Amino acid sequence: MKSMTGFAKIQQETGSAVYTVEIKTLNSKQLDVSVKIPTDFRDRELEIRAMLNRLERGKIDFILTKENGENAATNINKKIAKAYFDELKPLYDSLGQDTKSLMDNVLRRPEVWDNSQNTEITDEVWQGIAQQIQKAIDTVDETRLHEGEILKADFYKHIDLIQQKLNLIPQYETERIEQQKERLRKSLAELGTTVDENRFEQELIYYLEKLDITEEKVRLQKHLDYFRETMELSESTGKKLGFIAQEMGREINTTGSKANHTEIQKLVVIMKDELEKIKEQLGNIL
Repeated sequence: MKSMTGFAKIQQETGSAVYTVEIKTLNSKQLDVSVKIPTDFRDRELEIRAMLNRLERGKIDFILTKENGENAATNINKKIAKAYFDELKPLYDSLGQDTKSLMDNVLRRPEVWDNSQNTEITDEVWQGIAQQIQKAIDTVDETRLHEGEILKADFYKHIDLIQQKLNLIPQYETERIEQQKERLRKSLAELGTTVDENRFEQELIYYLEKLDITEEKVRLQKHLDYFRETMELSESTGKKLGFIAQEMGREINTTGSKANHTEIQKLVVIMKDELEKIKEQLGNIL
């Protein structure tokens, strides 16, 4: 089981530049990919998106940045440098700042450096970057798996608590039937009606069948078992677990509406609370 939350950041010097690949993933119902890349990589965007499809689902933020390496050949754009110098010199003179301080400031501006000769992305450079991207995707997948294991442990805790409360229901069922019998007898006595015992038992059986929760308990148990089995699958399980949780909720709610017993209804409230905690986290599962 995997979470949809993941992160990876890989930096590598390829040719005369340093490339940084960063991938962040968050939960989303569909695959929602955002790609930010330097202009000279625009013709590679479709390839990058195809690689990111391996992440299957979630909000994917992909960022590729490029910086000049130590061996990058650079040239000063003298025209731009002179324009900055001439524009700022009167200000520096009025402030009593020296020319060296002004020149240092001008040279720190990225647009002063002309790196146009380094913008070509060769097939060899691209292959190196593509390997970086694949490695980053692998790292994201590993972090998703790690986060998924944490969520799985939390789900097991809540599922086990629902199981415990389900197992406690039978101890109250005999008492529940007797309470229903007494309630009906008391109502009839208050009406002053003479009751035929055979007819009373027949009506009571019909009435209790409507309140019977055996099927709900059996189905809820099956859903709990199926939820556990599904969590152990290697494939994407988020949507399937969501459907199972809906069915669990339906059986728990029906049990509560039929219960007519204080202690059983208390157990139902706890089960509903645990199920809500599961649902809150299901949106993060791939």
